[in-house]
Amino acid sequence: MSRRPGHVTSGPYAPPVPRKTLTVTSTGDARLYAEIHGPEGAPAVVLAHGWTCSTAFWAPVVRDLAADHKVVVYDQRGHGRSPAVGAAGHSTDALADDLVAVLEATLETGERAVIGGHSMGGMTIMAAADRPQLRERAAAALLCSTGSAELAAESRVFPFRSPQGRRRAHRLLLGSRAPLGPVSPVAKWALRYATMGAGATAGQIEACARIVHACPPGVRARWGKVLAGLELTGGVARLELPTAIVAGTADRLTPLVHARRLASVLPDCRGVTELPGLGHMTPIEDPDAVTGRLRELVRDHLAATATATATTTGPEAAQTPAAEPAPAPRGKRQTKEKKSA
Repeated sequence: MSRRPGHVTSGPYAPPVPRKTLTVTSTGDARLYAEIHGPEGAPAVVLAHGWTCSTAFWAPVVRDLAADHKVVVYDQRGHGRSPAVGAAGHSTDALADDLVAVLEATLETGERAVIGGHSMGGMTIMAAADRPQLRERAAAALLCSTGSAELAAESRVFPFRSPQGRRRAHRLLLGSRAPLGPVSPVAKWALRYATMGAGATAGQIEACARIVHACPPGVRARWGKVLAGLELTGGVARLELPTAIVAGTADRLTPLVHARRLASVLPDCRGVTELPGLGHMTPIEDPDAVTGRLRELVRDHLAATATATATTTGPEAAQTPAAEPAPAPRGKRQTKEKKSA
């Protein structure tokens, strides 16, 4: 595999030691580094990280969930310990291929999971909406700090008034191959401005900077061009899963308008949790909020299903008729929750 990803090695944002590591082969012979944490037989959660990040980005979420969940994380193509691929291997279809490959390689026969994605990881889930493997394997989804289209025009890293000016500037930013250099005070200031809320701690900024600066410039630029032309609104409309959304109100990369637009299009939206004053890096800025939503999705759509299945297949099932299942929620639920900073 490729070099180890950059990350902090101590403190709450240091990655925990996995129970198992493996290499997953996807389309085009892409090789993906994956980790499995937590006890065998526990409810499963699969997490996909965002642009320029790695498995290390999920560290505080994994540490919490792995106490009583099976947690799978993997490095997207070219990120972390997953080797880079040729230019043709960068597309939303490739992201969907990789998620499906990870699900098939890490989940047991008949096992389902709650799927969580941050930023490009959320886009990965949207891109896989039509895949039968996702429908078979996923019980629910969490879309965290993400959007489905018009990223360059809606971003506010460069707060130009004109959408055309913002689109042009952000396309240049997304496609840049300029090296980020060492993790210096100036670099950390720039990263915090672009990706985090004003209240981000020094430890959170350091953790994010180490991860982002470890992403190779060529990988960053190739995936950035995919994001600049992103159009996954149709995939969102076909994501037939109970889906919750988490977003920071001070997110400059994927502003809150994206979360609200997703909620209006998703077939089964289970609410938008707005985190006041937080930026784009919500799993590090407020891991408790992200972990809490994942736990709720497991409780409501994975653990409950497993309990019902066990009940209706147990010895008493022959004598007690199964209850008529409640109809699945349909329509566009736009429940909005606000969490105190």
